[in-house]
Amino acid sequence: MDYRFTAILILMLTMLAFFAEPAYPRNEYLNEYGVRCGEMEISTERRDTDYNYSDSNTHEDQYVRFTYRKYLGTDCKTSKENVQIKQQLELMKMCGRVNSNPSLAQNENFRLLVMKCRGVTPARDNTRPENAKSLWDDMKDEYKKENPELTLMGDKIIGPSKSKLKVPPKDYILPLPKPKNE
Repeated sequence: MDYRFTAILILMLTMLAFFAEPAYPRNEYLNEYGVRCGEMEISTERRDTDYNYSDSNTHEDQYVRFTYRKYLGTDCKTSKENVQIKQQLELMKMCGRVNSNPSLAQNENFRLLVMKCRGVTPARDNTRPENAKSLWDDMKDEYKKENPELTLMGDKIIGPSKSKLKVPPKDYILPLPKPKNE
């Protein structure tokens, strides 16, 4: 049996593991979401042409090319405004944490973030009553009342236990195992 293919495959995987870098997470909400208004490109080109006629002329041409690409979609101003709005919404969500942590103001690495959040006081949504549960919890409680015989996953208090096992109190001392007679 020929093992050259297997050896090449193992060598390729080893090289991949050696040269590959880990994939790190990045904050998608702070990037520009691929907003590109256009690209300007400058390139030079040189052509050497060799003629095989009776006089054997060689001819050289040099070109400078300017290229501008305009991408289709929304206009550049709207795209940039959308990116700014997304960043401002994220700052609104996070500035409460930044402003409540005074140690960030002392750290030079967070200087720009502290400066952007200065003066931003997040408004709290106080329309929800203090004792209100989420809609999911309310629906789940109604379902449990309608179906008391079901055991639902993730419930801490389900009702009367169906098992015969009892949980011992925290201070209960378990008996030692019986020694084996050898």
